[in-house]
Amino acid sequence: MSTTPSTQLEDQATATPARSASMSSVKKGDEVDLEKRINEKEEVLDGQPDAPVVDPYAPPDGGWQAWSTVVGSTLVGFSTFGVVNAFGQFSSFYRSDYLSNYNATLISMIGAIQVFVLYFCGAFSGSLFDAYGPKYMIPSSGVVTTFAFFMLSITKPQQIYQQYLTQAILFNLGATFGFFPALSVVTHWFEKKRAYALGCVLAGASAGGIVFPIMLSKLVPRVGFGWAVRAIAFIILGSYVIATFTIKARRPPKPLPPLSRIIDIAAFRDPRYALFAAGAWLNILSVFNPFFYITIYGTVMHGQDSVTPYLLPIMNATSIFGRTLPAILADKVGRFNVISVTTLLCAIFSLSLWYTSTSESSIIAFAAVYGFVSGPFFTLMPACVSQISPLDKIGGRIGMLFATLSFGALAGTPIGGVFIRTYSREHFEHLILYTGIVGLAGSALLFAARFKCDSRFLARV
Repeated sequence: MSTTPSTQLEDQATATPARSASMSSVKKGDEVDLEKRINEKEEVLDGQPDAPVVDPYAPPDGGWQAWSTVVGSTLVGFSTFGVVNAFGQFSSFYRSDYLSNYNATLISMIGAIQVFVLYFCGAFSGSLFDAYGPKYMIPSSGVVTTFAFFMLSITKPQQIYQQYLTQAILFNLGATFGFFPALSVVTHWFEKKRAYALGCVLAGASAGGIVFPIMLSKLVPRVGFGWAVRAIAFIILGSYVIATFTIKARRPPKPLPPLSRIIDIAAFRDPRYALFAAGAWLNILSVFNPFFYITIYGTVMHGQDSVTPYLLPIMNATSIFGRTLPAILADKVGRFNVISVTTLLCAIFSLSLWYTSTSESSIIAFAAVYGFVSGPFFTLMPACVSQISPLDKIGGRIGMLFATLSFGALAGTPIGGVFIRTYSREHFEHLILYTGIVGLAGSALLFAARFKCDSRFLARV
């Protein structure tokens, strides 16, 4: 059947809306499908974990700057705590010659105040380090410590207040603002090897306990007390010059907190920290007694023979290995495990070996053994605190711990001196019993802190 043009136009007009509707429906379908695919893609992306946030200041555990910082920090430990470790030789010289008019308790108070000032001011130096870093603190510490020893070199005999002002107070006011930043900056460079790196720094302190007593024993008879002390002052100065250029900051400074927050009392709300601090406090009461009194004990038992001046250097020499080798082990088996066991051994060897030591060989054996087993206590204290503390609070918490320990250090050796009413074997036995029993109590609390961290017997803590 034929169609007219008018009929074709009508059919086209009727078909056009139908095709338009069909095309519109296709477009809408495509849009819905596209939107569906986009939503599915977003759901897949949302289901993926976020990319980990990388801390640009995370400890690298190695590298030139990290190990150069360890070298500089070790020299600071050598020049600060190394002098404190040498006090046993100072004490022996003071008792026999320079301050012979004063009793043992007054002389031992010089060493006790040394440790007290060094530790107590650590609470403030830790927060100052967190705020300013080592750039200004290390050289400032070097100036004060060097000046203090030059002042000590011009003190007069039988004027004990001069030793209190220069050696006990001024020197350690400077030392605390170098020693604790040196410890804290190392923790910013190392994590897995932290205990070993800190062990190197504290091994430097033991090295000072070897070098400085031998220097005193050899130089004082030849050039006198003044020039012997000046020689030590020049060594301190040279060590700090090197440290100033080798110690590098890892993390940026943070604002200095108000005075009310510098002492982080909130740290004691953590039962692990509280138990650890209490155990360390009891150990500080006892751990310095052999270092301060071993030379005098050797003199009481055998006089000023050729071996007696080397008892303290022997103790500090083995302490170098005690501060490094167990630190390597601690990074593998746990820092709390090692410090708890070794402090227990300190107490046991004091009660068994020192108490029974009368011959020269047995005293030497005790000095060597005690130096080794006491080393981990000093090395692992800051490592244990850093293990249970936020990274940005490590400096303040280490300082807070040492400020707490300062009162134990102030009381520990003078109490020991009270037991020595006369320089006799009988009175030294009382000192040794006090050292061993208090050490046992301290190690028990350290074990409690360890099991508070992890109650499993064989856990790596």
